[in-house]
Amino acid sequence: MSFRLVDARHIHDFVLWLRFSDGTEGELDLRAELDGPIFEPLRNIEFFKQFRINPDLHTLVWPNGADFAPEFLYTNIRVTASRP
Repeated sequence: MSFRLVDARHIHDFVLWLRFSDGTEGELDLRAELDGPIFEPLRNIEFFKQFRINPDLHTLVWPNGADFAPEFLYTNIRVTASRP
């Protein structure tokens, strides 16, 4: 299965809304995942909001090089809708 993130929006705090190429979408709270040197800067909410979708990796990335595997994001979202 290919996990391709196609859209993402900041909802509040450390919660993002994500949509994948298969139509699966939902919310994910990343607060508990912000441990370790690469993720520590993301604890600053203004820096956290600077994410973008990398077109080659198909996942979220931040200016300091932090990213999450698209498989991790896909399997951990709270699904709010899914389309075939």
